[in-house]
Amino acid sequence: MPDWSYHTIFKPILHRLQPSFSREFIHRGMSMIASSSFGEKIIELLGQMAPSPQLEKSLFGVSFASPIGLSGKIDPQLSGLAAFQNLGFGFVEIGPVSVSGSLLTEEHYVDPKQERIDGNDVFPIKLLKVKNQLQALKKKKMPFFIRVEGTFQEMVQICLELHPFSDGYIMDYRTFESANQYTLLQDKIRKPIIIACTAESILDIEKIVNFYPCGILLDECNTAQEMIDAVAAIRNKFGDELPIITSGGIKEPADALTLLDKGVSLIMLSFEYVFTGPGLPKRINEAYCTRFLRESAPSPGWLWYWMVGLAITIAGLIALFFSMTVIILPYDEVFLGVIRSEIHKFNPAIIYFMAHDRMTLSGTMISGGIIFMQMAWHGVRKGLVWARKAINYAGIIGFLGIFLFIGYGYFDWLHALFWLILLPLFFLGYSKSKETKGAPISSNLFNHRYWKWSLIGQLSFVLLGFALTFGGLVISVIGASSVFVPTDLSFLCITQEMLNEFNDRLIPVIAHDRAGFGSALLSVGLLVLMLALWGIREGDSWVWWTFFLGAIPAFLSGLLTHFTIGYTDFVHLLPAYIAVILYINGVIWTAPFLLKKGRNITQTFPYKNEI
Repeated sequence: MPDWSYHTIFKPILHRLQPSFSREFIHRGMSMIASSSFGEKIIELLGQMAPSPQLEKSLFGVSFASPIGLSGKIDPQLSGLAAFQNLGFGFVEIGPVSVSGSLLTEEHYVDPKQERIDGNDVFPIKLLKVKNQLQALKKKKMPFFIRVEGTFQEMVQICLELHPFSDGYIMDYRTFESANQYTLLQDKIRKPIIIACTAESILDIEKIVNFYPCGILLDECNTAQEMIDAVAAIRNKFGDELPIITSGGIKEPADALTLLDKGVSLIMLSFEYVFTGPGLPKRINEAYCTRFLRESAPSPGWLWYWMVGLAITIAGLIALFFSMTVIILPYDEVFLGVIRSEIHKFNPAIIYFMAHDRMTLSGTMISGGIIFMQMAWHGVRKGLVWARKAINYAGIIGFLGIFLFIGYGYFDWLHALFWLILLPLFFLGYSKSKETKGAPISSNLFNHRYWKWSLIGQLSFVLLGFALTFGGLVISVIGASSVFVPTDLSFLCITQEMLNEFNDRLIPVIAHDRAGFGSALLSVGLLVLMLALWGIREGDSWVWWTFFLGAIPAFLSGLLTHFTIGYTDFVHLLPAYIAVILYINGVIWTAPFLLKKGRNITQTFPYKNEI
């Protein structure tokens, strides 16, 4: 559930329902999707949430993919554990856990205006339930810290029973009668025990010092400054080597970066995560990556990808010229066995209809070429792996479209020549960019209004991408099967049987045009969709210009052609009208966010741990 769907659709609805119901609905739904390999791929496709390897670090002898974790308060029933392992976190807290659990029920109250959750604290989960949940978990993809409550003997029991699942334990320092108890338990379980305290507990820091703790967890503080002061007090007493974890107080990326810059080792998101949205860990990870920037050489494959886009654009312009002039080329006439004037004499609408198909194809090609070149220049050239993925997915689908042409019995030599020119260029781009591994960074630090507006625009672009992809798929299927939709035959004022009687090769030529347009639209739709899903970041103006300029040729050729030839059936053009509305909405709502002036943030970094 990315931010563009959470804030625009789900959050306004769920915040009107009982908090526990809303939470379980979201967590169980996401975990059901994440429970299969295919579902995990869907989550990755929608959000590209995985942290950059640049952020990987090691503490307590444990490797963390990111310093950002999730507090157990967010998922007290462990119903979302499978999902949270795919949302950009580096670790997850489980619990609190006690032997018998709690008979009390939670009564949280959500205040959306103040962005606050009030009510009872999170009650302990029964040990047996936690053990069963962890045993049922299909994959453990990140470290788990288990918060333990109870008497000393109960804590020993919990630690031993959950030992196979835990990478460390969190315990309140007040549960130990002496430092010797802490040492005894540490020796018994041989996994890190992190001492939990609050800002007020720092006044009792001398008692904590006697524990010689593996690490300290600083729990909820009233203000960010209170947390910063507590961190400074701990650092002053223990030095820079002791790992410090904080929980809560992170409403936006700037809060997390402030704590990390002040010496915090790991950060757990708490109730604020509910209001800021599931994209918060990704936003923090991308913002934190700015601390480790290094110049990198351009990816060598970008030029070949860019040349593919240029070739597509030029081919689209050539096709546009022919569609506005001769329409039917000499080799078409050779295949048909009739010349253009004979077709026009039989039914002029056939010529206009073929011009309409070929002009919409040319506009789609020009738009696709523009997006291809933009992604190659601004994405692949700067080492962004998401841009390479988008180009490869769309490119491979586009090349596979050749089989649609062959399947209906007509494949012209110009398409074959074009395919033979593009394929080597694409292959060179693919092979020479294999080492592209850079992840994006972001300068977005605050939950300002432009960021919130951009989510509305991003939703529009995502819907546009899905619509174009689906439309391309439908047109491809129609082109390879029935060829015409009812409105087509109404415009032509003719039946397929009459067309076959006139020339039995005419429908294969029309089907060839339709299949070509369908595969081109499918490829361009994928480019738009992946750019919308993966590319929208504050200050990346090239993304806005790609959307803005890239769509114009396709929309102009598609709509103007229909009105020029008089094919203006409302039902037939309704998908195009909806696409234009989505496009305009996306352009307007994302402009302040994407066009925000500032330093160029589209930089990359190598895969190397320098933390």
